[in-house]
Amino acid sequence: MQIARTIAEFRALRRGARPPLGFVPTMGYLHAGHRALIERARSECAAVAVSIFVNPMQFGPNEDFERYPRDEPGDLALCEAAGADLILIPPLHEMYPAGTSTAVRVGGLTGVLEGAHRPGHFDGVATIVTKLFNVVTPDRSYFGRKDAQQLRVIRRLVRDLDLPVEIVDCATVREPDGLALSSRNVYLSPEERAQALSLSRGLRRAEEAFVAGERDAEALRRLVRDEIEAQPLARIDYVSLADSESLAELEGRVGGPALLSLAVRFGGTRLIDNVVLEPPAAG
Repeated sequence: MQIARTIAEFRALRRGARPPLGFVPTMGYLHAGHRALIERARSECAAVAVSIFVNPMQFGPNEDFERYPRDEPGDLALCEAAGADLILIPPLHEMYPAGTSTAVRVGGLTGVLEGAHRPGHFDGVATIVTKLFNVVTPDRSYFGRKDAQQLRVIRRLVRDLDLPVEIVDCATVREPDGLALSSRNVYLSPEERAQALSLSRGLRRAEEAFVAGERDAEALRRLVRDEIEAQPLARIDYVSLADSESLAELEGRVGGPALLSLAVRFGGTRLIDNVVLEPPAAG
């Protein structure tokens, strides 16, 4: 495994990588979910690159950039065990040189859900992903389905800018008790963590109701909210049931694939999760 700490170093190493090159962009503090992405890339690509960069542009003024957890030695050990070949750990001043004034904005998908609650967040995501794609020049890039809106924003970014990279989505990795893995889970107190299980329980209740025939959008949202609102430490930012592609909120009967997603705060920790509800195929 080779480690580059500047863009020039990485580009020099990149020239020796056999295609196809799979790429997993991360903000570090890696966990089993990241490992699953790297291993998926390893199984499908001749070479695998991972970036570790905590991107300040996607944090809001009251968010946790400074306290975002960091563990470079642990990250590098996980990357090596998962089969990564190239690691990019760029310095902040290279990714955002003094006087930087260019940002990438994806319209349409970014004004709702996470975008409504975290203004500017997806500008930061779209900008750093574009910059990393330009540096790494991957053939494929791997993202988890837990960040459902981010995944859709990146797919739109790649389509609209004709970027020559295939976006591969991978299943959400969960703890045995159902909690979706997140680098922010470390902030939860034992009591908050126990109550956070209501997120996956609520999604599962709605999913089971959908499979059983429930198609009313508000009834499905209510099943999730009821589960979470029973937890005294939970503060809901949103529970959404939206068209899976446009992210337009659904009302009345759910016909096509729908994204059931949520964001909930426990103390200072904000967690997201989702499932996609898909009607059975006709015939």
